[in-house]
Amino acid sequence: MKLHYHGKYNQDPASIPHGEHRPGAVPFREFQSAKSLAIAANLASFFIVALLLVPAVFRTPFYGRGPQLILGFTTPLAALVPHELLHALCFKGDVYFYTNLSQGMLFVAGPEDMSKSRFVFMSLLPNLVFGFVPYLLGMLFGVPFLLAFGALSAGMGAADYFNAFNALTQMPKGARTYLYQFNSFWYLPE
Repeated sequence: MKLHYHGKYNQDPASIPHGEHRPGAVPFREFQSAKSLAIAANLASFFIVALLLVPAVFRTPFYGRGPQLILGFTTPLAALVPHELLHALCFKGDVYFYTNLSQGMLFVAGPEDMSKSRFVFMSLLPNLVFGFVPYLLGMLFGVPFLLAFGALSAGMGAADYFNAFNALTQMPKGARTYLYQFNSFWYLPE
């Protein structure tokens, strides 16, 4: 993997490095712009965080735990870049890192093809590492910091769940996927 920092995303999908279309490639049924994805991901993020915090409050009392909660709710911001780096590590070739802070997003993109399983793994890995594992440890041991950190980190990866869901529900067995401009496509190799 060779990481390239491309800075602020200019909202032009053609500026994202990509290869050529594969014969017979099928576009994912997905959001067609960064703006529509950002809106849906932010709404989904709010729902995921709320859904995870409700059982967390019943698991351990949050009152009197101010310092742990403050750290738990603020440190996920420090995990944003490592989150994207975990995505990047799943690529074999060139991968490009972008910021899109006006829409509340950071993302990486690579022009290589991936199997369905590798694409799903790449999409979910940071959410498991920074979200669900800390959250489950927090539930197991009753640690408010881990509960807050895990819930927020899991919610912040909402766009990744859309990618994994699309791959799992739209790609047939043996298919490969690639990114072209801002959208994903799948094809069956010959």
